[in-house]
Amino acid sequence: MRIKKSGLLVALCLIVTLCSMTACGGSNSEGDSSVRLTMATGGTGGTYYPFGGALAQAIDQATGYIRVNVNATGASAENIQQIGAGLAHLAIVQNDVMDYAYNATNTWTSDAVTNMSTLMSLYPEVCQLIVAANSGIDSVADLAGKRVSTGDIGSGVEANAKQILEAYGLSVDDIRQEHLSFNDSADAMKDNAIDGFFVTSGVPNTAVMDLQMSRDIKLISLDEATIDGLIAKFPFYGKVSLTSADYTFLDTPVHTVAVMATLIANPDLDEDVVYDIVKAIIENKEAITTSHAKGEFISAESAVEGISVDFHPGALKYFKEIGVL
Repeated sequence: MRIKKSGLLVALCLIVTLCSMTACGGSNSEGDSSVRLTMATGGTGGTYYPFGGALAQAIDQATGYIRVNVNATGASAENIQQIGAGLAHLAIVQNDVMDYAYNATNTWTSDAVTNMSTLMSLYPEVCQLIVAANSGIDSVADLAGKRVSTGDIGSGVEANAKQILEAYGLSVDDIRQEHLSFNDSADAMKDNAIDGFFVTSGVPNTAVMDLQMSRDIKLISLDEATIDGLIAKFPFYGKVSLTSADYTFLDTPVHTVAVMATLIANPDLDEDVVYDIVKAIIENKEAITTSHAKGEFISAESAVEGISVDFHPGALKYFKEIGVL
């Protein structure tokens, strides 16, 4: 069932009915025992939508009774609102945006959304600082006085950039700040209009890959103490290292932090259903990876990293059962 703004009231009624029949494991209108759920993802041209489809297929095949309908959406912020309002059972979101929404802080300007639970982390969306090779920038501390794009105003990228700058004793007032998209940042660096830019995305990022064809660039590492400090202050971060397998122009590993694409749910979703969903995803990594390359990042260990909003009881039961919590 696709939710459309023009039919919001009808959709609400349908979803209430759907939840009463299926979210707790009941029969559907055709009398079978299937549990039918909706998953909010992202735009059809992005990663969340096709990856959600791969997850849905694995859940269906592994459980034999959970049918997940994948909906295209405006991604994290919209997905959180849908979960909070009961318009979706499952959703894929960035865990930092989830944290902001839960606590009504940072880039989240609406009321707090606490009616959501974590199922598992899925794959990293890496915080990257790209600079010109001849910029003289070898550390985040060297950004002082430089021309740097921190992403669109109010974006998750900007929030990540501000947090990383702060960890090095800087603020946006200490740089010559630009607000550019990934592609516009790459174009600006091609024209020597900026010295560096922040990106938060899966790797490899297409804008970065395009840029490295035009000029010599490098990625800046964060030192270990700073990484540990960021994770201590912002629990949604996790450690990650990039190598030449991620970007061919890297000669040595680059150490940084990442937020996580995270699967969340409405807290009212049945505990046994959630247990089976998480189990199906963890134990069917190969099938998911066959459908979408991001499946390779799925693991029991990484699934419990970067969590700042409580696990759903069904997910918690599974992870405790296999010994990762």
